[in-house]
Amino acid sequence: MVLLTTCPVSDRHLAAIREIAPDLDVRVFQNIEAAFQDLPDAEILITYGEDLTPEHIKRCTNLKWIMVISAGLELMPFPEIDEQNILVTNAKGIHKGPMSEYTLGMILMFSRRFVTLYQNQTKQLWDRTIRIDELAGQTLGIIGAGAIGSEIARKAKAFDMHVLGMTASKREVEGVDEMFDADGLDEVLKRSDYVVVIVPLTEQTKGMIGAREIGLMKESAVLINIARGQVVDEDALLQALREQKIRGAGLDVFVEEPLPQSHPFWGLDNVVVTPHLSSRSPKYMERAQEIFQHNLRVFTTGAGEMINVIDTKKGY
Repeated sequence: MVLLTTCPVSDRHLAAIREIAPDLDVRVFQNIEAAFQDLPDAEILITYGEDLTPEHIKRCTNLKWIMVISAGLELMPFPEIDEQNILVTNAKGIHKGPMSEYTLGMILMFSRRFVTLYQNQTKQLWDRTIRIDELAGQTLGIIGAGAIGSEIARKAKAFDMHVLGMTASKREVEGVDEMFDADGLDEVLKRSDYVVVIVPLTEQTKGMIGAREIGLMKESAVLINIARGQVVDEDALLQALREQKIRGAGLDVFVEEPLPQSHPFWGLDNVVVTPHLSSRSPKYMERAQEIFQHNLRVFTTGAGEMINVIDTKKGY
């Protein structure tokens, strides 16, 4: 059995893989193009999910399983994968720690006015008239209360926030005080002081936060996008921020990345821009490999159940 990986794998993780499956032929490549000649041999492929094309999948005539070492799957060629009946798993859940910390940090930046305070420090300006908020009793709306959203909710409760959650279909989520399905999006937007968007990018979620939805938010509300740039209508958001229809935005993802230097977001004093790093963690690969190694045991022995199995028709 041949395993191709187009992601870096440490010697320690290679040793763990070989201990699980001693007969596995493991071939490590820097990228998918370097692995091109070997693709027909692969039965297992590890990838970041952003490098695969329909042509690559068609070349993978023996491929049975793709492990995506990330949570985002929007660039995967699912029609071809589904046609060849290839199993797909991903690293869903490994981002909940760093992304929940990022989100609470962003909320605190706006609540405690840390950006303004730092700017004043650079000017040696002592100003105690700045209005500081308190999170206790404020409402946090989580659009996409999955693994990451539920961890954001759990940590928000430590600040005594009231948490609203929305998922495609209503279900109980720990830490969320009130849950809504997709029909409850307007209610969540209207009532929240902070809105966090953390949904997968699909045809259904593309542009789901547009001018109408932003118009439902409180003027004092802050929008935080840690999903994908395409989920939020950037032009509508830009207009709302310029006209102060909402208080501010914390943005980690954008339609075009890197964000062009000429983009107006850079110059707005009610926006915090970060370079798509909310999920970064020194423990990233360790956690992703734990998921892969668990699934490799199941795949090679047939005992137990694989985790993070993706519906290739839905794309998540």
